[in-house]
Amino acid sequence: MTFFPDKRILVTGGAGFIGSHLCERLLAQGQEILCVDNFFTGRRQNVDHLVEHPRFEVLRHDITFPLFVEVDQIYNLACPASPIHYQLDPVQTTKTSVLGAVNMLGLAKRLHIPILQASTSEVYGDPSVHPQTESYWGNVNPIGPRSCYDEGKRCAETLFFDYHRQAQVAIKVVRIFNTYGPRMHPQDGRVVSNFIMQALNNEPITIYGSGLQTRSFCYVDDLVSGLIRMMATTPETVGPINLGNPHEFTMLGLAEMVIRLTGSKSPIVHKPLPHDDPRQRKPDISSAQKHLGWAPTIELEEGLLKTISYFDGLLREGIREKIALCG
Repeated sequence: MTFFPDKRILVTGGAGFIGSHLCERLLAQGQEILCVDNFFTGRRQNVDHLVEHPRFEVLRHDITFPLFVEVDQIYNLACPASPIHYQLDPVQTTKTSVLGAVNMLGLAKRLHIPILQASTSEVYGDPSVHPQTESYWGNVNPIGPRSCYDEGKRCAETLFFDYHRQAQVAIKVVRIFNTYGPRMHPQDGRVVSNFIMQALNNEPITIYGSGLQTRSFCYVDDLVSGLIRMMATTPETVGPINLGNPHEFTMLGLAEMVIRLTGSKSPIVHKPLPHDDPRQRKPDISSAQKHLGWAPTIELEEGLLKTISYFDGLLREGIREKIALCG
């Protein structure tokens, strides 16, 4: 019997950390997936296990250029998300957020289909309101080294809501807070991957500033559930809606937990705080609970153990490759 999928879904940034998990989940739900990525930070190995699937297709494409395809939904996740990557080419980062939004919104308008924008908690900047609610306008430096990402995502939100008001495009906007899990890039410069890789190698764990600044960490499986629920909710629910874990941890507390879970001998060292680094970051998820019936279920320790196992596997694979080369 021939199987016909319910929808053909475009996922931009589909070979990235979050995008690959989203593609995998949507495939498991019976959808047909068009994964689009320019592979600047996305990696083919993230979707290698999907490429032989009859309902999965990969297209190398940069969304700063128009894309002409036929799909039923769009998840727009394309953009470098870690400071070390988005600051490599800040102009391109801004273009990805802004021109990418224009191109994907134009496609959604032409096809009369819903589109979800993966925005970020970085739109809140270094917040003066804690925890952050969606009604908070933020405290963002428009000319700093992080601005290419912060302001690019803020402008993308503006475009989404203007296309919604002016052209009646069916939009969904979510603001993603710190997400972690398997398939994070081991050199992405984000705190969870940094700490785990340093701990597994028994290297000094680097904390910037006092270590008392806080973040809230959401495991990737929980986040993907929130994205899919947001897309599936009523057309009136456009957002923005925060998606993240409201449990707050200091950087020092996270480092100590990683050391304990890995059994590492790593010492903790302190370095100066980067420019415009937020002191606090914690989502108010009342809207997600009310409109999506969503809340994270995976606690930090459980998620860290899964992530540590993934990175440990990468390191072991690297050792095997070195042995093979030497042999």
